Amino acid sequence: METVSPGYSRPRLVAPLQQDAEARIATACPGAVVAPWSDAPARDSYWGPSFQVLAGHATDPDVRFSGSSGGALSALLIQALSSGLVERVLHVAPDPDYPTRSRLQYSTSAQEVIANAGSRYTASSPLQEIDRILGEDVRTAFVGKPCDVSALRQLATVDARVAERIPIALSFFCGGMPSHAGADRIVREMGLDPAKLARFRYRGNGWPGVARAETVDGQVAEMSYADSWGAHLSKEVQFRCKICPDAVGGVADIACADAWYGDADGYPSFEEQEGRSLIVTRTDKGEALFRSAVEAGALTASPIPVRDIDLMQPAQARRKRLVVARTMSCRLAGHAVPKMNGLDVKKAAGDASLGEQSRNFFGMLRRILYRRK
Repeated sequence: METVSPGYSRPRLVAPLQQDAEARIATACPGAVVAPWSDAPARDSYWGPSFQVLAGHATDPDVRFSGSSGGALSALLIQALSSGLVERVLHVAPDPDYPTRSRLQYSTSAQEVIANAGSRYTASSPLQEIDRILGEDVRTAFVGKPCDVSALRQLATVDARVAERIPIALSFFCGGMPSHAGADRIVREMGLDPAKLARFRYRGNGWPGVARAETVDGQVAEMSYADSWGAHLSKEVQFRCKICPDAVGGVADIACADAWYGDADGYPSFEEQEGRSLIVTRTDKGEALFRSAVEAGALTASPIPVRDIDLMQPAQARRKRLVVARTMSCRLAGHAVPKMNGLDVKKAAGDASLGEQSRNFFGMLRRILYRRK
């Protein structure tokens, strides 16, 4: 994987591909095909399959504070380690040489999980060493973007080692992957030099927490989540993310997200408060891990109606119901789109008004044609 302007990760061919390797890539690549949702007791066209839909948080105050929302993902990973379900966790962490960037992290203790908690709103490739990982006899929990988990599920259809080596896969609701340029712009807006950073945190240490930058000479600056994401990072999201049919981790064993509280206008409020996680268990394995964490006292959560997520995550609902309109314009312009069978995209599109569909169809068409000039 290499970084291309303005800061996205892309694969680079370094040797001729054998036919079987190319077939495996075509099977797993989420740019070619997105894994279909599996069966579960409940299913929603926006929010995917579920055993339970809950809101809760980690009971350990440090875990709850360190996470981007209520620390649920961290608590679940710590439980997976402590219970012996896995021997390590594969996730991403800040790159010490480039703190706004990410690198692979293998955590084997609660302390390591907590130290590397928090959202990473930048390009990451957590599966870049998957062949080596599958070749090692180590049970590994995987945490990644919904498209990463999709790739893992698709790879499992042609590689039996995935089920053996990775017994649990967790994900989160994803707003899209911004470029490195977006993070650098935040740092400059803070009045600091991206080349002189010692540490950088996108958010967390509170809910939602603030973007925080520290330079090697001791300068410190912060920016609110509403400004860092809303004014900068959200504008740097790559094209593929704008047509994502499953940004909610629908094929993960458990998916977590911010269980935002709505403000007076019904829009999520980003005022600082104690963290609260949305937790969706999607498989038998996910349900078992969740129950184990609750029984161990690591996690507390209560069921909520699935329609409550509409209020917590309105941007995700909007994107899902507009996937069909956006991909229709892509096809009209001769732009490739991934296969997305079994993800209820047409059902979700039925909730979009004709005006909303039209604006997004023509808006996407203009975006494609303008980008080609």
